[in-house]
Amino acid sequence: MIPITFISHASDFLGDTNTGLTGPKIAELFSEYAVQYNVNIPFGEYPFDSPNKRTALKENLKAFSSDQQFIILKDLCELEHFKSNSDVKDLKIKLLSRYGNLGKEINEILIHEVRHWLSDYPESLKVYTEALRKFDNQIFERNIMDDLRLSLELLLKGILKNNKPLEKQTSDIGAYIREKGVSKELINMFIKLVDYYCHYQNTYVKHNDAVVENEIEIIFEMTSSFMKFISRIK
Repeated sequence: MIPITFISHASDFLGDTNTGLTGPKIAELFSEYAVQYNVNIPFGEYPFDSPNKRTALKENLKAFSSDQQFIILKDLCELEHFKSNSDVKDLKIKLLSRYGNLGKEINEILIHEVRHWLSDYPESLKVYTEALRKFDNQIFERNIMDDLRLSLELLLKGILKNNKPLEKQTSDIGAYIREKGVSKELINMFIKLVDYYCHYQNTYVKHNDAVVENEIEIIFEMTSSFMKFISRIK
């Protein structure tokens, strides 16, 4: 749980009169979070019916769960607006060091970032979101793994501009990330991991209805890490 004292402290910097976010920007960002998390916020329109924008920001934050607050605060700290703000950089360090354990069984921050990077690839995002829905509802069936595989496959088809199945993409992946200046060592490791991933899927999922439930989480996070990496370096 993030204490109200920290929420107030963060709001003072993020909503600072001179260096913080503007009132309209606070309303815009929090309205997006309200829709994303299906939460009612007290100050979704500007001008605010509150003493100041710091108060509006704080009260909006209080409407969310601790897990959601963590993600929102991290997002806000990483905005381009605060790129040179040493106070906000220090705030982010405090947030991560004190409350970095917040989140669901699957790394919620990673999930949030992946969905952001997949916004340019709606077909992949749709399948990935469906896999996440099944996980959240504890629907541990074979098709949750199928969804993860397909979402990664669709992303690679979109980025590499081909129509190859996942297991045929390793050489194209290597060539693509090599063009982006990635080190030889990381290229080799990434390709090897994708190869192992395909082998796992083919052995335990694609040709077998049995799903090992306690392995789903690591496969979910591995898929997410692959997708985040390949989409960020484009």
